[in-house]
Amino acid sequence: MFDAMRAFKTARTPATAVDEVSPAGAVSALDQPPTVVIGAGPAGLRVAEELSRAGEPVMLFNAERWHPYNRIKLTPFLTGEVQLGQVYQPENFAPGARVSRYDGLRIREIDRSHRVAVDDFGRAWPYRRLVIATGSRPHVPEIPGIELAGVYTFRDFDDAERLVARAFRSTRAVVVGGGLLGLEAARGMASKGIETWVLEHESRLLPRQLDQAAGDRVAAAMQRLGIAARTLTRVQAVAGDGRVERVVLSSGEVIPCDTVIVCTGVRANLEIARDAGLAVGRGITVDAHMCTNDPDIYAVGECAEFEGHCYGLVGPGLEQAQACVDHILGRKGADYAGSVPATRLKVVGIDVFSMGEVDQIDDDPFLTTVSWSDPAAGVYRRIVVRRGRLVGAIAIGKWPEINHLQQMIKARARVTTWQLRRLRTTGLMLKEAGPQSVRDWADAATVCNCTGVTRGMLGQAMAAGCTTLGDLQRATCASTVCGTCQPLLQDLLGYEAKAEPVGRSKSLLAFSGLAAVLALITVFAPAWPYSQSVQDKLRLDLLWIDPLIKQVSGFTLLGFMVIAAVLGLRKRFRLFQKLGGYNGWRLVHGIVGALLVAGLFVHTGLHLGNNLNGWLMGTFLALTALGAAAGMVTAMEHRLLNGPMKGARTAPRSLPVWAHILLLWPIPLLLAAHVATVYFY
Repeated sequence: MFDAMRAFKTARTPATAVDEVSPAGAVSALDQPPTVVIGAGPAGLRVAEELSRAGEPVMLFNAERWHPYNRIKLTPFLTGEVQLGQVYQPENFAPGARVSRYDGLRIREIDRSHRVAVDDFGRAWPYRRLVIATGSRPHVPEIPGIELAGVYTFRDFDDAERLVARAFRSTRAVVVGGGLLGLEAARGMASKGIETWVLEHESRLLPRQLDQAAGDRVAAAMQRLGIAARTLTRVQAVAGDGRVERVVLSSGEVIPCDTVIVCTGVRANLEIARDAGLAVGRGITVDAHMCTNDPDIYAVGECAEFEGHCYGLVGPGLEQAQACVDHILGRKGADYAGSVPATRLKVVGIDVFSMGEVDQIDDDPFLTTVSWSDPAAGVYRRIVVRRGRLVGAIAIGKWPEINHLQQMIKARARVTTWQLRRLRTTGLMLKEAGPQSVRDWADAATVCNCTGVTRGMLGQAMAAGCTTLGDLQRATCASTVCGTCQPLLQDLLGYEAKAEPVGRSKSLLAFSGLAAVLALITVFAPAWPYSQSVQDKLRLDLLWIDPLIKQVSGFTLLGFMVIAAVLGLRKRFRLFQKLGGYNGWRLVHGIVGALLVAGLFVHTGLHLGNNLNGWLMGTFLALTALGAAAGMVTAMEHRLLNGPMKGARTAPRSLPVWAHILLLWPIPLLLAAHVATVYFY
């Protein structure tokens, strides 16, 4: 009906549909209207998944043009560490679920009197219950010149796509804001070889997660990566003639640059709720069941405000989603009582942990802290105590007690004087570092920080029949965000992680090997001899002597090269995503490469030429050899990662793939020169 509407339908049962009606007379094609979820971020998607498992009909509206995706992987996408398909969230709907998902379709209005949601095209969608999960948007401060071309934000997939394109032309980038998103944006740009600055107006980086000492350690780590970090620095203006040329600081200092990335916090998307007459503050006001002041409308995730708090992390949003689903289904679940903010991730290559009451760690007189550090090992640890109870912790580097401390902070467990003294002197608060195997963890221990899945929830899933990693991921959504806890799930299941072969690996290996063999033959085999007489029966030399045949074969080769180049960019084209998966197009790319080498014989007879022609043929054959090597390594990568390269941080294919891509750039110039000289002479 509309290109913007792409309904997701499960494999077994077609998704339900809702008739198009006017708000004045909403009639559903179902016996009862479905639950409508507005927003396909982590919280909204979790609501839809959990309701689908209970057999509830659901309509999920995703305003973005992308499939639901994992925001945590936007930085790896920016750096090139992951591909487009790896950023998308896996589909964890129940088999036979009655779920319709509409991508690229925005709900603009909620008509509470008629119980319908109205989309951008004016169509009304009846609901039984409605869940608002509209997330948040970047906050862009009112700085003179902030509207200039060359100013970006880094919050969603569109932002990441624009920055990927910008990275090819940028030489110096300034990131305004030293929070989590700011550091991630800086890492992404610096990985492209761009000189990168980070400006933070607070006295330290990550001011909401770290204290001064920990923030200084992160800044030092960034300096070692070549990222300049400046704190206590405010931007007075962004200046330039039509586009960004410099940033002017409040001190009067000027930083020349061509790119500015604004990462100065977020604001809840609450307008649709406010316009519908729902109570709002900093976010959409909700109770312990995530209900708004309309009992049939809920709000979860970054747009929701509970007891004055809007949480900007995935974990709290998923906890809210569970409380919301329990109330919709009438299940006896725990009321939402707020979340203990937790951050556990790698920032610029170092382990960073932050949880609990740490943002006012040096300003609250009722907080007591104890710290320990080992500068040589790059380790820093600090705990926060309020009235004898553990309420927060900060860590830079490894800390074997982290999982136990998380449980204690959530429970606000009491700490003894001896434990504080032990931490101050040894760096460990507990007598023992705690069980090393996740199988021995307490049921309340959090295994997946991103989704809030505990050891007890995983145990229940295993008792219900989950025996593989995929089963656990589908049943609990653990390890479906950043994947850091995947080894813990594998330990729980009792097997070691093994790399899996890529799709169509055998065919890819065969055609890549064929291309490699053909390239070697072309280089080392003698040129096909010219016929000594026009009466010879086998006149193969006519293929590269006859002008017409030579033109046909030449332009055929050129066409194949264009096809190969376009296929190399297949992940940039949405058309290819509809026509087939990435593995299939990669195989086609390899087949075209093999055909190109075979076609080279038809065009040249292995007479590779000299001077300009020699450069062209040499570059082309080197390009083919590297492409063949990349294909073979990709096809056998799982064997390497399970064998001699086990534990490698970089995929074995990375080097030949990038060398193959880099060697492509001279080809168009050499080809143009070759064609020009042929027709000129």
